[in-house]
Amino acid sequence: MIKKHKTTYSEFPDISTSGHYIPMSAQKARRISDLIREIPYEDALRILEFIPYRASYPILKLIYSGGEKAAKSHDKDELIISGIEVNEGPTKKRLKPKAQGRSCLIKKSTCHITVRFNNINNIEKGHRESKRLGDKMKRRQSQSERLSKKLKEKWISMSGRGVK
Repeated sequence: MIKKHKTTYSEFPDISTSGHYIPMSAQKARRISDLIREIPYEDALRILEFIPYRASYPILKLIYSGGEKAAKSHDKDELIISGIEVNEGPTKKRLKPKAQGRSCLIKKSTCHITVRFNNINNIEKGHRESKRLGDKMKRRQSQSERLSKKLKEKWISMSGRGVK
């Protein structure tokens, strides 16, 4: 028997993009996703560009492609990342040869990442999920501004020249 799920359409639907079978552990990707949850699209791109972790590049690609997809119906300046989920994918199992004919099992983990975008104006229109994000988003914006400022100062000091 096939169960049918009732689909509900909200007045302001989220625009989502997802990446499957990304070759990294979900724990490493969650460390990056916690930094950019509920902040504006442009700030998320800026933060991900300067973070020195390997997990930031696939998430940056996902957010950039999702932002381009969302820009068809919304303005890029008004987009926020309303949610980001990192789930574990299947684990690839490989054998590594060892001494005296033995072998060792190597587990290569994968993850699935889903990013949801929403319009910042939906907060004023009373969108239920965006309304909850209102106060959190203001706090995240100030955190992201401090983080991007700190990363920019670090980048300038590392490069050795004061680029403005």
